[in-house]
This record gives sequence, C-alpha cells and structure tokens, in this order.
Amino acid sequence: MYEFNKKQKIVIGIIGAIIIMAFLYYIYAKEDDSIISTEENITENVVEKSEKSEKTTNEETNKIVVHVSGAVNQEGIIELQENSRISDAINVAGGLKENADTKHINLAFKLEDGMKIYIPTIEETKEQNTQIQNQNRIDETSKYVTSSSGVVQEEQTNGQQSEQKKNEKININTATQTELETLPGIGPATSLKIINYREENGKFETIEEIKEVSGIGDAKYENIKDLICVK
Repeated sequence: MYEFNKKQKIVIGIIGAIIIMAFLYYIYAKEDDSIISTEENITENVVEKSEKSEKTTNEETNKIVVHVSGAVNQEGIIELQENSRISDAINVAGGLKENADTKHINLAFKLEDGMKIYIPTIEETKEQNTQIQNQNRIDETSKYVTSSSGVVQEEQTNGQQSEQKKNEKININTATQTELETLPGIGPATSLKIINYREENGKFETIEEIKEVSGIGDAKYENIKDLICVK
C-alpha cells in the first residue's frame, strides 16, 4: 500500500482544511442571507401596514355627515365623502320618491358637514305656490275700497303701494325658499341653508340669529336686517 511522505501529508491536510473552511463559509453565508431576507420581509410588512393605516385614517378624516329628509326613500343620517353634492346624498338615501319635487333644488350644490337637506313633495310645492298666489291676491285686492256711494275707488297711489311693499318684511321662520330668494344677496343655496337651519335648530329667536347660517356674514346681514322679521 502506498504511503504518503511527510510533505504530501501536509499538502493533503492543507487542502482538506481549505475544503472544510469553504463548506463552513457556505453554510454561514446561507444563514446570513436567510436572516437578511426575513428582516426585509418584516420591514416590508411594517411599511405596508403603516401605509394602510394612514390611508384608512385619511379616508375617515375626509368624510362628512349630513341629514337627509323629506321625499327620499330612506330618511336619516348618512356619511359621504368630502365635496359631495346634494345628488350624492339623495343616491345614498335610496333615491327620490315618486312625488319628490326637485325643480327648485340645485342638485349640484356642494355639501358641508352637519347640513340638513329637505326634499319637498310636489304637493308641498303646490301648497306653497297656492299660499303665495293667495297672498298676492289679497295684496292686490287691498288696493281698493268701496266708497259710501258704492263706487269702487283705488285707495292708494302707485307711490304709496311701493312704500307699503317696501315696509313688508319677510318672516324668516315661515318664509318659503322662493320668498327668501327675494332678499338681496340671498340665492338658492343660501335660502336652502336658512330653511335647513331652522328645521334643525328650531325657529329663529331674533333676526341677528340668521348670522349663524353659513354664508351670511355681517355685510350680508346689514343688507337684509331691515327686510326680515321673526314674528
């Protein structure tokens, strides 16, 4: 049997040591890669959860809550995305009833948190129009009186009629949307806010309270204060 000399044994020993070291290095390197990969996965999961949490928080803060009532299928409190319109609120409330009347409602009006939207019925609109027409007839009739001789005479001149109408004030507790829109600076959106405010908070106690309605500041109040009343 062949025997290795001392020099050959040393060479073989060195080669064997190199092989063992290479094997051990391979095992440790593989374990390090596994640890790094695990750490990366943990980091990715943490980041992903953080992003989801932040997204959820942002979505919650971008919500508004409004009250929908009247001629809709599901009256009540609903939650909407910020910058939603009246039409969006109606859709979430189950849509309009068959007798709903939206002719005088701006469906594109942008909603604010805490608002109340009331959708009237066709019957309610007709009743309001009838009341307005009856009031106009009364105003027209009041221009005339019957003299003692039985002759119908005009009671007032045109100038006096204008002065009388000018002195008539709009009751902000009972006025319709159409009547409120006759006030200077009060358009469909603001008149709707006035109606929603009094339905939600009750009747105005003083005319100054109308400044609590969003969109009516000191300047606009000064323009209408002599034209409105609460009784």
